Amino acid sequence: MDEMNEKTGRMGWCGGWRRMFWVPFAVAAGVFLFGTIVMYLWNAIIPTIFTSVGVITFWQAIGLLILSKIFFGGGFRKRCGCGCGGGWRGRRRDMWKQKWMGMSDEEKAKFKEEWKNRCGDKC
Repeated sequence: MDEMNEKTGRMGWCGGWRRMFWVPFAVAAGVFLFGTIVMYLWNAIIPTIFTSVGVITFWQAIGLLILSKIFFGGGFRKRCGCGCGGGWRGRRRDMWKQKWMGMSDEEKAKFKEEWKNRCGDKC
């Protein structure tokens, strides 16, 4: 069971499977929300501008989101995070690596102890 952090009074950083349980629900809610927004925006704007184009359904709006992700968002390729344009995770890892290299042995020990206090044996 997760332990409370004495300083903040909240659960530790390493929440475990409890946080992962909610991820599919959050993804489904996000897809539903963005699909609905796209559908309503399309149906409110596009048919009035282009009279030959009709209204779309929710599933067509989801398809439109997927197509726009493929065409404009770089597709579904995985970002490696190796510093080769791998997105924010690669930059964050590089920032922490530089910070770690600049720490003295005492600072490293203090940092490790702090994370041990936050997460216990999970980290």
